[in-house]
Amino acid sequence: MSEEKKLTVNAGPGADRMRQKAEEEMKIARNMKKIKHKIAVMSGKGGVGKSTVSVNLAMALAMKGKSVGILDMDIHGPNVPKMLGIEDQRLEAVEGGIGPVIVDPGIKVISMAFLLENPDTPVIWRGPLKLSAMKQFLGDVVWGDLDYLIIDLPPGTGDEHMNVAQLLPESDGAIIVTTPQEVALLDSRKSVKFAETLKMPVIGIVENMSGLICPHCGKKIDLFKSGGGEKAAKEMGIKFLGKIPLEPKIVEDSDAGIPFVAENPDSTSAKAFNDIAENVLKIVEG
Repeated sequence: MSEEKKLTVNAGPGADRMRQKAEEEMKIARNMKKIKHKIAVMSGKGGVGKSTVSVNLAMALAMKGKSVGILDMDIHGPNVPKMLGIEDQRLEAVEGGIGPVIVDPGIKVISMAFLLENPDTPVIWRGPLKLSAMKQFLGDVVWGDLDYLIIDLPPGTGDEHMNVAQLLPESDGAIIVTTPQEVALLDSRKSVKFAETLKMPVIGIVENMSGLICPHCGKKIDLFKSGGGEKAAKEMGIKFLGKIPLEPKIVEDSDAGIPFVAENPDSTSAKAFNDIAENVLKIVEG
């Protein structure tokens, strides 16, 4: 068989797919180069307040003068827009790609929720469709120049996490969110091991719902225990970023679409969020 004939045979659908994949990866790399720091927020299980931490961490960084974006990568349960009061917004085409929704004080947000006609509509997608959406969020959205992109991943250790690690090999790493309960701590340890397997640095652990602040007397009640996240971080040789106590106002503000840390800057929990943001800045920026 001649060399020309060999080339003709090899240049089939497989080669086209490889070429398309390479082009997509280059496009993502160019777009992400404008963002200084990329941080994934993960949790081993649902219900630990991962999205609450993502939103308030992003807001705390923005309040410190950083330009910030939030990528809601939870395809099946996108809650970030609800927590920011922008769930009725829709994405628009702009020069160069897709324009993110912008919320005060200038935080850029992308979420699957902006693409749903009805918030009650479930997203019933298999892996390839989710990967395609993730590539568009990273490569086609006009994020512009940002100091930080906070990526809110779904709970667990699945496709989305592996895709982010592969598509963003230069990310600063992951923040693991847990509660003090033994079950949550067990799953958070799995998240740490999972990140290490993917060669994704672990920035640190956040212990959420670390005691309840009584709305009547202001005293702290260890509703779900306290200190487990700090202990796990120490045992695994990982930075402990801080504890966030549970306050009823956090739930109220999240449901009302108000970032808690901006609305209640003098509260115990807001101060905890700000301390965590400071720790992240020290670790990431040195």
